[in-house]
Amino acid sequence: MTQALLRIGLGYDVHAFSADRALILGGVSVPHDQGLAGHSDADVLVHALMDALVGAMRKGDIGRLFPDTDPAFKGISSLLLLGHVGELMRGEGYRLVDADTVLVLEQPKVSPYRDEMRANMARALGVDVDLIGVKATTTEGLGFAGRGEGVAAQAVVLLQRDAS
Repeated sequence: MTQALLRIGLGYDVHAFSADRALILGGVSVPHDQGLAGHSDADVLVHALMDALVGAMRKGDIGRLFPDTDPAFKGISSLLLLGHVGELMRGEGYRLVDADTVLVLEQPKVSPYRDEMRANMARALGVDVDLIGVKATTTEGLGFAGRGEGVAAQAVVLLQRDAS
């Protein structure tokens, strides 16, 4: 009898605002007067999702797979990196059962871009868009996000692999 192996992964990422960059969230260029600082495109939402996937597979974290000391990743699209994580996931015999993500920021409002973010991340992973959840919350002015210093994101995923 074949049993399914289920794995849960939790991802978290934070990036500070930077005046000299575009704000990319879920692969969408969101209009705002600041972007996020980082080695890649600093897409904090995609980074959290990748970290959750890599964690569920017990492959460390995205810093191990895509180190910020490697010039090959300078300015790279995080959706491209997410595609590589999707290939790794399939190569390890896993399939995504579900993913849920949350952005933590005061501004800008991201709800008009939610469906596009979901579609971008699903396409990069090669999965149905219904498997990707995106929502946002504020901290009611508390902490670094509340002061408008940056953006945080969290993600949780459930992976399944059939054991033989």
